[in-house]
Amino acid sequence: MDILALEAKSQNGAEAEKKPTPKPKPKAPKKAKRIVYFEVEILDLKTKEKLLLLDKVEPTATVLDIKALFHKSYPKWHPARQSLRLDPKGKSLRDEEVLQTLPVGTTASFYFSDLGPQLTWGTVFLAECVGPLILYLMFYFRLPFIYSPKYDFTTSKHWVVHLACMCHSFHYIKRILETLFVHRISHGTMPLRNIFKNCGYYWCTAAWMAYYINHPLYTPPCKSRLLQYSLFHIK
Repeated sequence: MDILALEAKSQNGAEAEKKPTPKPKPKAPKKAKRIVYFEVEILDLKTKEKLLLLDKVEPTATVLDIKALFHKSYPKWHPARQSLRLDPKGKSLRDEEVLQTLPVGTTASFYFSDLGPQLTWGTVFLAECVGPLILYLMFYFRLPFIYSPKYDFTTSKHWVVHLACMCHSFHYIKRILETLFVHRISHGTMPLRNIFKNCGYYWCTAAWMAYYINHPLYTPPCKSRLLQYSLFHIK
C-alpha cells in the first residue's frame, strides 16, 4: 500500500510539473504624446495689417520653414528677402531658430518686412575680385583713353611695375579660386544695394593705385631691388 501511495504521489507531481505556466499579460501600449500645434499670424511691419494666418504649424518648425510657407502665399517675396521679427522694433529672427523655443504662446505673431532684392555672397565676392583684376590690367596694358595717345598699348621700362602687376593679379586670382572652390559661406545673401558700396571701394582703390603705378612717367621709389620685391611680396 505504501508503495502504491508513493507511485501515485510521484505521478501527481509529474503531472503538476507538466502544467504550462501562465503567460504574462501583454502591457497596454503607451499613449502617443499629443502634439500641440501653433497658430502663426504674419503682420506687415509698417501697416500692422494681417498678411497671412498659418494654422497647425508644428512646434519644431524653424523660422526658415515659416518663411517658406509665407513664400507659397506670396511668391514675390523669396525667403532670402524676408525679415521676420517678434517685435516691430526688435531684431530679425535667425533662420535656424525653432518656433517652440521662441518666447511666444501657441498663437505667435511675426512682423514681416521686405529686405529688397538679394544677391548671394558668392556673387558679391566674385564681383569684388574680378573688377580690380580687370581694371588693373587695363592700366597695365595702357589701353586707349587712359593715358596720352602716344602711350597706348606700350609697356613700362621698369621691372618693378611688372612685378607689381604679377603680385596684384596673383592676389585676386587666388581670391576668385578660393570663392569658387574653397570658401563655404554661412550667410546666404546680401541686399543688392550694398554691392555698389562694396564694389565701389575695391574697384576705385584698384584703379587709383593702378593709374600711378602704370603711369608712363612713373619712376621707382628707391634703387634697392630687394626692398621693392619685399614690399610687393608683403602686399
